[in-house]
Amino acid sequence: MTTLNSGPENLRFDLGIHGMTCASCVARAERALKKVPGVQEVAVNLATESARILVAPSEQIEARLKRAVRDAGYEPVAANAAIDAPSESTWAGFGPVALGGLLSIPLMLPMLGDLFGQHWMLPAWLQFALATPVQFFLGARFYKAGWHALLARSGNMDLLVSIGTSAGWLLSVWLWLTSAPDAVPHLYFEASAVVITLVLLGKWLEARAKRQTTSAIRALHALRPDVAHLLGLDGEVDVPIDEVLAGDELVVRPGERFAVDGRVMEGQTQVDESMLTGEPLPVTKQIGDPVTGGTLNGDGRVIVQVTAIGVDTVLANIIRLVEDAQAGKAPIQRLVDQVSAVFVPVVMGLALATFLGWWLSGHALEVAVIHAVTVLVIACPCALGLATPAAIMAGTGVAAQHGILIKDAQALELAHKAQVVVFDKTGTLTVGQARLTDFVVRPGEDETHWLGIAAALQSGSSHPLARAVVTAAQEKSIVLPPVSQILSTPGKGLQGSVEGEDYVIGNLLWLRELGGSLADFEDTLITLQNRGATLAALAQRSAEGLQVLALMAFGDEPKPSAAPAVAALRAQGIRVLMLSGDNQAAAQAMAQRVGLKADEVISDVLPGDKAAHITRLKQGGQTVIMVGDGVNDAPALAAADVGIAMANAGGGTDVAMHAAGITLMRGDLALVTAALDISHRTVAKIRQNLFWAFIYNVAGIPLAAFGVLNPVLAGAAMAMSSVSVMSNALLLKRWRLNL
Repeated sequence: MTTLNSGPENLRFDLGIHGMTCASCVARAERALKKVPGVQEVAVNLATESARILVAPSEQIEARLKRAVRDAGYEPVAANAAIDAPSESTWAGFGPVALGGLLSIPLMLPMLGDLFGQHWMLPAWLQFALATPVQFFLGARFYKAGWHALLARSGNMDLLVSIGTSAGWLLSVWLWLTSAPDAVPHLYFEASAVVITLVLLGKWLEARAKRQTTSAIRALHALRPDVAHLLGLDGEVDVPIDEVLAGDELVVRPGERFAVDGRVMEGQTQVDESMLTGEPLPVTKQIGDPVTGGTLNGDGRVIVQVTAIGVDTVLANIIRLVEDAQAGKAPIQRLVDQVSAVFVPVVMGLALATFLGWWLSGHALEVAVIHAVTVLVIACPCALGLATPAAIMAGTGVAAQHGILIKDAQALELAHKAQVVVFDKTGTLTVGQARLTDFVVRPGEDETHWLGIAAALQSGSSHPLARAVVTAAQEKSIVLPPVSQILSTPGKGLQGSVEGEDYVIGNLLWLRELGGSLADFEDTLITLQNRGATLAALAQRSAEGLQVLALMAFGDEPKPSAAPAVAALRAQGIRVLMLSGDNQAAAQAMAQRVGLKADEVISDVLPGDKAAHITRLKQGGQTVIMVGDGVNDAPALAAADVGIAMANAGGGTDVAMHAAGITLMRGDLALVTAALDISHRTVAKIRQNLFWAFIYNVAGIPLAAFGVLNPVLAGAAMAMSSVSVMSNALLLKRWRLNL
């Protein structure tokens, strides 16, 4: 059982539940848990065989919850028992199915013989000997679970199977024992045995498919190494990962996975982050760069200082998010819950009506019993309980593999309905870092020379604009001259000496205060100001005064994926807006660069007011998606119908994961359209699954009641309903990004 704080007063428990077989089991387990004092909310998931419980803290609450599950007829286990269990072979658990097949096939010989004009019939005693082990040994699980359902005054698939097959077996025994000594009665042992075998086959195929739907979680768990190389006084020592502490220094060798989150202290390497971010290209890591636990080291040996361990690591957060999404219920699941609550009692009533209808209309008792048995068998609601969670598990799993983390099922279901997508500007549509966009010198002057002087003066500064100038010089491979006598004036700029000449670099207001003239740059100045750029200037101090040499403009750059993402959303008929705290000129200038129109920009918005703008859009009756970097956009992300947060290198990842329904693990805006696409496809699979689950029952029950189907065909159809639902959901694993 996993326990997480879910608020100041309540705790959240995750509990595994073994033995559930259908939607009715889910309802019964939920009812049992809700009766435990202090339980606030319960969500039971058939596909993951787990329960998520919100409960007020009390003495022995864990034991009480487990006891409630056991009293309901199920087995409480650890929350991640299925995921943490060792990998099983493809044929694991097939033994009972194979044994059932070996015992049932001889019973079907008369049916097969009829197809070829042969009348084979096994002696009644041999049919009894073959069918009885199947009925009471292999079918014992159905009796046990069905009995618990009766004790709980509810019904489930096991109850329908056990009653139906028992009726067929008892009818056959009665016909055998009451027949004349020389007569050869028509018995129905094969119907009961084959139905149980087919149900076992269906459950085996279903379990096999479930293991595939949890493959994404298994893969994430497998990323965590068991051992780390701790660097101590005596050199490298291998220690279990659970013993690593924040602040420790670890050695990571070429080809190994980083055990925990950290920062590179020594060395350089390339890191494969594809399993976490979906980005296929390796990322260069140098001294000071962060690394994430679970990512794969390239060909460099590095020493890493640990910054986060255990549940605080990025990988642990990702695993928790995917598990949360797979354990949750989509809103559409409420319909299934309402149907399953009354399904089994209704089916029992229909089976009784079928029996009475055939018997009272003058047909033989065995005919009436067999048709009633067929109704019970084909009505089993296995597929109904799997339809929604199987699709959610497959959809969220494949999304996680491509760097799209879906926090909850509601976000997954709502995202495809997007009518308005609102982007934050800085850090979302843009790179989020200041760049030197323009370096303008007077006619005839050497731009490279003066850029080198400006970069040299600012080479020791940590100011973002100073770093932008230095970066621009490095990109042009300019060798910086030596600088001396640097004097910084906070909020204004700095001055210093380069090659015996005195220079000043800073904002325009300060240079004007010092007597500098910008007359030579008037036209350029107006253009850059209209564009919303941040401006600074380089000037030289001489006997004649302060002479301005170059005008510098700084601005953010749009991400390469911004314009294509805006175009792709607009092509789908989705309205696209941009929220920005910048002034109107700067916001409009950036909007033009990413393909947005003037009326699609909301500028001069304070961080605290972004949520209000989102709320106003929602009040218009539209489904609103907010895309932000997850730091100052958190209120707006929470206010939107679905918040999509972009993890970034600036430390906003944790905020993003908690504030938004969907988190993109890299800054590629193409993932926004991809997230909407996987939402659309997953919801489509849910609807398809529910259609097939309902159609099996809605079409099958009347056919069974009117005698069109026999129990064997009904058992095959019921088994195939579950298999078809799981197989249809697994098709989502073939989804790929179209970038």
